[in-house]
Amino acid sequence: MAISESARPGTATRPASFAEAPDGERRRRPLRSYWPQYVAVAPFYILFLVFGLFPVVFSVVLSFTQWDGISKLKFVGLAQYAFLVQDPRFWTSVANTLIIWVISTLPMLFLALLMAFILHQNIRGKGFYRVAFFIPNVTSLVAVAVVFSSVFSDSFGLINNALTALGAANIPWLSSDWGIKVTIAVMVIWRYTGYNAIIYLAGLQSVPTDLYEAARVDGASSTQIFFRITIPLLRPVILFTLITSTIGGLSLFTEPQVLFGTGASASSAGGPGDAGLTIVLYQYVQAFFNFDFGYASAIAWALFVLSAVVAFINFRLLRDRDDAMGDRKVPMFQRRRAAARARSRAAESDAVSASRQTREEVRS
Repeated sequence: MAISESARPGTATRPASFAEAPDGERRRRPLRSYWPQYVAVAPFYILFLVFGLFPVVFSVVLSFTQWDGISKLKFVGLAQYAFLVQDPRFWTSVANTLIIWVISTLPMLFLALLMAFILHQNIRGKGFYRVAFFIPNVTSLVAVAVVFSSVFSDSFGLINNALTALGAANIPWLSSDWGIKVTIAVMVIWRYTGYNAIIYLAGLQSVPTDLYEAARVDGASSTQIFFRITIPLLRPVILFTLITSTIGGLSLFTEPQVLFGTGASASSAGGPGDAGLTIVLYQYVQAFFNFDFGYASAIAWALFVLSAVVAFINFRLLRDRDDAMGDRKVPMFQRRRAAARARSRAAESDAVSASRQTREEVRS
């Protein structure tokens, strides 16, 4: 049957009101049409400007001035930084901070990795252990400091009482240089090991299980699997925990402040011999004991530079080690993983071929 021209469907045309606007007009949409979006995000940016960006910029300005918080700012140029370089108490705080960071971070991350590896196994009550390991991280630091000051007390502490019962000499935990550093390091380890263990556990759960299966098929021991598969694949997680631990370790304040700073003077805030004086605690002393906010700001920026340098060194060391070891260890198991997959595909193909052959024989 022939179709008349009038019955044939014609080409649809868009109404004039729906016609596409030129590219220039579409790009020049008035800004007032976006006001709901701007209003929605405005509170965040206002709070960030007031409590984030402004203090950072103002601290930069303060580091070049002398200000007690009341009088007018007095510009002194680089005098604060010049005094910082020559200040022996500042360098004492730097040495204390680095020592406490080393003796706390390395054991903490090792214990966290060990705890995560244990929790990754098929053991009963894993949920309970996860909560128990994480509780110290959310415990009040003031309460922790009070408990640890009682445990490590020179005269009536739990540890010294145990040593006395065993016939050993007491250790001056809170009155000797290394005793103070070890006490603070133990507080840090106890508080943050569980937090890092949870992060490592999440990393372990993301490792493909077929890598472990391929390694076991090839006869790899548990130690080889741990050091040649688990550790290389956890390097990004280890780098993250190392950098965060570096930032936290170099910013250590609450532990020594609660142990020695409460009711102390500017000269005794770090404990006997300034053994517990950290960089942030020294900054706090300069700002709120000596009311020298300019010098405190200079210390803050010196801490920022130190943290950036240490974090960069950690990053380069792990990355260089990853580049040196990755080509030798991880790809070996990746090749075995690919071989295992190839064997699995070949077995599936053989099974399909055998099934087809059986059906053909039955039909014939």
